[in-house]
Amino acid sequence: MTIVFNSPKAILLPGMLAAIFAFKANAQQQVDQIVNEGIARSDAAAKSQVKIDKISDQTDKLLQEYKSQMKVVDGLKVYNTLLKRQVDGQVIEMSEIETSIDQVSVIERQITPLMLRMLEGLEAFVEADVPFLLEERRGRINNLKNIMEKPSVSSAEKFRAVIEAFQIESEFGRTIEAYKDSLDLDGKTLVVDVLRVGRISLLYQSVDGEINGVWDQAARAWQQLPTAQYKNPIAHGLKIARKQAPPDLLMMPIQAPEAAQ
Repeated sequence: MTIVFNSPKAILLPGMLAAIFAFKANAQQQVDQIVNEGIARSDAAAKSQVKIDKISDQTDKLLQEYKSQMKVVDGLKVYNTLLKRQVDGQVIEMSEIETSIDQVSVIERQITPLMLRMLEGLEAFVEADVPFLLEERRGRINNLKNIMEKPSVSSAEKFRAVIEAFQIESEFGRTIEAYKDSLDLDGKTLVVDVLRVGRISLLYQSVDGEINGVWDQAARAWQQLPTAQYKNPIAHGLKIARKQAPPDLLMMPIQAPEAAQ
């Protein structure tokens, strides 16, 4: 019978190999664990970065909205300041209007007699003036009298109508005019062409041009003029007044001015 003894080296070698394999396995496990943790951290960092970017975008958006709203607020402050000035001005204007309303009745009581006196003066002036377009001018005054009696017409409208009549009368002194009229001359009615040169001369000429005359304001009557001397000048004046001839100098009889009374 043979007894065999194993060598210590032969026994130690498998144990070492087993230890090495176990160490490698453990090390690989630790490395895998570290790598996995790194990957997890990287994923977490990426997710955190996404959140950070999202929060940053939201913050920028909120900041822009804030700036925009502040601009609106500044604009509203300016607008409110302007509105306050307007309101203050309107308050003052309302106070003035209330004062005016309180005075309307007083003014209306004063202006009505004034308009009546103006109308009386205008009527007296027309009757004392050179007698051109008498029917038209008297009709205007009669119409004003009727307006004055109408309660439906406001005082402002009445006053406007009176002033307009005065303006029309004033305009007659700066214009030249020709029109047809019927005049009573020496007990006969004669259809004539009347020539008015402002208020300084009022003349007439028969249709055939053979009878000519001028209004004598001092005598308050028509005076006949020499046909040979005034036929052509009056005819020329009629053409100018009717815009059938260009403006020109006119040789017309006029009365010398009198001293004011």
